[in-house]
Amino acid sequence: MTPLDLPVEVRHEPRVLVPLQMTSAGVQPHAGGRLRHLAGQTMGTTWSVAYVQPADVANARDDAGTDAGTDACIRAVLARVDAQMSNWRDDSDISALNRAEAGQWIALPDDAFHVLETALRVARESGGAYDPSAGPLVDLWGFGPAPRREVAPSVDEVMSARERCGWARVVLDIQGKRVQQPGGISLDLCAIAKGFAVDAVSLALTDVGIAHHLVEIGGELRGEGVKPDGMPWWVELEAPVTKANSEAAGIAQDLVALHGLSVATSGDYRRFFIDASQTSAPSKRYAHTLDPRTGYPASHALASVSVVHRECMLADAWSTALTVLGPQAGMQLATARDIAARFVMRVPDGFRETVTPAYRAMYS
Repeated sequence: MTPLDLPVEVRHEPRVLVPLQMTSAGVQPHAGGRLRHLAGQTMGTTWSVAYVQPADVANARDDAGTDAGTDACIRAVLARVDAQMSNWRDDSDISALNRAEAGQWIALPDDAFHVLETALRVARESGGAYDPSAGPLVDLWGFGPAPRREVAPSVDEVMSARERCGWARVVLDIQGKRVQQPGGISLDLCAIAKGFAVDAVSLALTDVGIAHHLVEIGGELRGEGVKPDGMPWWVELEAPVTKANSEAAGIAQDLVALHGLSVATSGDYRRFFIDASQTSAPSKRYAHTLDPRTGYPASHALASVSVVHRECMLADAWSTALTVLGPQAGMQLATARDIAARFVMRVPDGFRETVTPAYRAMYS
């Protein structure tokens, strides 16, 4: 047992994870179907889609050979999500809510209201480890639309920003799909909207008859159906180490069959800054995963958390919440809620991992 009294998986051979339930209708490949790829940029990151085009479909294509109709479908979904939920845009619905006066009720489109309602539920269930109202803290630390920082904010600045946060202050009118601005609240849905966009693109593709596809936005993924050869969409789980040194670090290579599944990873190695302003002390590294309960970046030993879930929106939000909670509290909550999660922790000789029972149950 580890000092955390949690089982540690130290494996060096590749592991394969498969869905616990598979429907026969979803695993039949298109006979003679062709694998197509599309890609672009959205929400400050990149997106890519691989999909199987049925052999008998004669869609219009552009000069590069891509499916113009499918590309337009994907971009329309992404534009809708961005217009509703981006706090990087002054004209988005969320930005309008953030600018509203205290006491004012703001109606949100169905998708934005659904995402906010889900975000507040995860906030409540995680004890505030994930908080969609932490926009002032995100901006203060330079991880949002505000300019990036090179020096950590002062204690007074952090405390002042914290006073303007608080998910419990956000009041919803479920019937009218409205939100009341309590005064000073600035919502930031970045830790859940990207996952929702993955789900939304996947649903749109299914609706237009593209049942077999893999959607990726900024590293968050969802797969449906299978490839033309009948194989699932195999995805190597993201880890804070390269494949070349993963064995030495004690981290197994995990391959997940994304058939009706999504995966999202939150890690302290993605976005950070080094504060070297204190010449009398070593430079300090501040990662973008903020703990809304303290106002500071999470400072425990967790390097990353990956969550496998049916919905990418929930995988996205829970990977953030569990990262903030840390290796012990995060593992306990994920286990209690039957969340399939892998926790990668920094240790003196590299990395070690723990996995929840729900995650381990998918080992093939």
